[in-house]
Amino acid sequence: MSGAVRETWSPAPESDRMILKELRETVGACMQCGTCTASCPNWHAMDVTPRAMWRMIQFGMLDRILESRTFWMCSSCYLCTLRCPRGLKLTSAMAALKRLAGVANGPAARRNGSFYAAFMDDVEAHGRVQETSMMQRYFIRRRDPAAPLAFLPLGVRMLSKGKVHLPGRGMGGVLKPLFAKARELEGTP
Repeated sequence: MSGAVRETWSPAPESDRMILKELRETVGACMQCGTCTASCPNWHAMDVTPRAMWRMIQFGMLDRILESRTFWMCSSCYLCTLRCPRGLKLTSAMAALKRLAGVANGPAARRNGSFYAAFMDDVEAHGRVQETSMMQRYFIRRRDPAAPLAFLPLGVRMLSKGKVHLPGRGMGGVLKPLFAKARELEGTP
């Protein structure tokens, strides 16, 4: 990397600057060993590996990070956090990136955030993902009438192979208190 590295994006509210500062402190001790990437069950679907992401945070390359889909792919399994030889709270760093992306509200954040929110809403409502209702929630959040058409061939293939579960009984609302407590602890609405 040539020249001086500068931070190209900064969220407006003071609380968000604090999140950014804490995020940089969280990954500041990363020694680039790659254990996080090797531990991640979703690394293959990420466009930037977790290890590279921590370095990008250290260098202040937040624009590139927030355009990435990497942190949206985090399933919060905590394997990276559990296996980090430095004991860094990497899963918390991924969650902070999701919050910052929501503040930035760029096109990638809207698209990826819509899917993430639809997924979590569906789990909260049904106790598991029910693909048809989750995708309905996603399409409504996207507000793009052409989006369902782009997914139609995939949906037909999945349905023909028995990979789509039609709406059923599920656990209907059993997880609502858990989600409410998580929102309370996170300070989110």
